[in-house]
Amino acid sequence: MHSRSHTHVTAALRLCLHALLTGLLALAAVRAVGGDAPHAGAVVALTLVTAGVYGAGALAKAGARATSVQQGALTPSVRPGTRAAALWLAGLCALWLALLVLSADALWVAFPLYFLQLHLLPTRWAVPAVVVTAAAAITSFVVHRQEIAPGAFIGPLLGAAVAVATVLGYDALFRESERRRELIVELVATRAELAEAERTAGTLAERERLAREIHDTLAQGLSSIQLLLRAAERTLPGDAPAAAHVRAAREAAQANLAEARSFVRALTPPDLEHGSLAAALERLCARTTAPGLTVRFAVSGTPVELPTPYEVALLRTAQSALANTVRHAGAGRAEITLSFMDTSVALDVVDDGRGFDPSGAPVDERGDGGFGLPAMRSRAATLGGTLSVESAPGQGTALAVTLPVAVPAQDGERAA
Repeated sequence: MHSRSHTHVTAALRLCLHALLTGLLALAAVRAVGGDAPHAGAVVALTLVTAGVYGAGALAKAGARATSVQQGALTPSVRPGTRAAALWLAGLCALWLALLVLSADALWVAFPLYFLQLHLLPTRWAVPAVVVTAAAAITSFVVHRQEIAPGAFIGPLLGAAVAVATVLGYDALFRESERRRELIVELVATRAELAEAERTAGTLAERERLAREIHDTLAQGLSSIQLLLRAAERTLPGDAPAAAHVRAAREAAQANLAEARSFVRALTPPDLEHGSLAAALERLCARTTAPGLTVRFAVSGTPVELPTPYEVALLRTAQSALANTVRHAGAGRAEITLSFMDTSVALDVVDDGRGFDPSGAPVDERGDGGFGLPAMRSRAATLGGTLSVESAPGQGTALAVTLPVAVPAQDGERAA
């Protein structure tokens, strides 16, 4: 049994149902008295009792009206699918059957009963109940009128069909409306999540840009000034007055270089804040999951400290490449290798997936491409590196990005 919710529109329909049932009961009583029926007194008594039972179910616990309406009750206290509703409906039907025995006019009460049965009972019980009610109404007509006429069958059956079509049709429309409402809620939530993801991505991109700008301009300039001042200091006699000023300038440049490096570290992506690039890549491989996919990570050569922009570029490339593997490749195995060489560092991402034609990879308006290749290539080129992709349909994919690494200065000072 599903809960049927009602709005202010169905509140009006509920009032119409009350009026219809009350009016039909009054009609049966009036015609019994006016027509001098042999059981007029009993008919009037039964109509009053039936009206009282219906009114009691409709008015009892009136204080719970708001809660009941939200749960879809036709009346404030009688809720669909409950034991109380079934007992109340059974009592009404029993009184109606007794009234039907005494008066042929009572058969019209079957029409509001159809709607009550369809509303209060589960569909698997409601439809048979409507059929039985229609059969009782037809039988009463035949017995009281002592004739079989087409109207005796058409009226109750047509009323039953209209009631079933109306209630079930309304339920179908309501369920469709609820599905659309839930879909709209999901779409709004998804839109909010996407907006938050875009804001986060924008924040991270801006942090990376600032780190790269500080590294490429301020830090590099201070490093060069420091090296030049050191060279100048060596050419001056130790006791020369200018030597002290050169030494002070070199120390100021060194202090500002350290401050610039601290700014770059502060702008490091969260994945790189608490460990090395190798550790971040290992965590990335561990948390990348897909059905049937195994991801491994390896380090080749002797790890050295890399500038923050290099670590960011390599990490972002690995993230993009693995995301493509999960979404597009259908691979069973993927490997990431970080290789440290004398004058360069390389990142290789290899999978055994379905592969693709690199020359035919789509590019969207933002330029990041369907497979992210333009974005990876641009990131590598910004740092003076290169990106190569080897792939073919059905032969997996091998992606390699290589970045140059500056040779440390002879005096032990590493470039920023």
